[in-house]
Amino acid sequence: MESFKYIIESRAKLFDLHLRETFRYRDLIFLFVKRDFVSQYKQTILGPLWAIIQPLLTTIVFTIVFGNMAKLTTADVKGDFEIPGFLFYMSGCLCWTFFSSVVQATSYTFIANQGTMGKVYYPRLVAPIATALSQLISFGIQLVMLLILWLVVFLKGGSVLRITPTILVVPLLIVQMIILAVGLGVTVSAVTTKYRDLTRLVGFGLQLWQYASPIAYGLCLVPERVLPWYMLNPIAPIITTFRYAILGVGYFNASYYLISWAISLLVFFTGLVLFSRIERTFMDTI
Repeated sequence: MESFKYIIESRAKLFDLHLRETFRYRDLIFLFVKRDFVSQYKQTILGPLWAIIQPLLTTIVFTIVFGNMAKLTTADVKGDFEIPGFLFYMSGCLCWTFFSSVVQATSYTFIANQGTMGKVYYPRLVAPIATALSQLISFGIQLVMLLILWLVVFLKGGSVLRITPTILVVPLLIVQMIILAVGLGVTVSAVTTKYRDLTRLVGFGLQLWQYASPIAYGLCLVPERVLPWYMLNPIAPIITTFRYAILGVGYFNASYYLISWAISLLVFFTGLVLFSRIERTFMDTI
């Protein structure tokens, strides 16, 4: 009787997420990362420079509109010094751009990869993981740019910027953003296999979500009685903590941050369970 090393079947337990199998396909993940990153800037004049130009232009617009015209505060703590506007908006925009780009890209996992998924077998989680990692490359370039600008302002002196041990939390914040974004993205991708029109709501929903997060304004503008509810937005503690870690001034609350982690993990595992259920039959409905 012939024996097989791997058996592919549609029957699986509810919480069988194929994580070990996905790890075995790590070489394919890296190939997909290279493909996604290259295709993103292929046939463009400036290439990867767009990873720097886009956040710079966005930050300039935010600085002019929300900082100079609307005069919104950049202080996250009452009585605290205001954070230099350009660095304030750039740090928030970098986090949000990375988070939203991963959500949008992974929400099209089944639709964008139906050609390969219908012909070749590989763990379907490979696609959203590779998408998140390819976006991480652009975020890494942008983060280096932010640190260079931070260093310039810091060396000039006369600023509230300082170096704190919280900067060591930055890698953890990046991991959390990936977990939350992938969880949301795969949930949307699973639902849109049947209801394709929901993909139109993703961009609109992310725009509304952006203004419900402390990106264009400091946390001081949020009333005290509303703050506990406001910080249930899982991306809000991530952005304020990231700003505090990078700039050395701002707002950090361990309780809100831990709640954000709990919500992120809940969204992630809920998304994985739904994704694993849909992946068995998505070719029949997509």
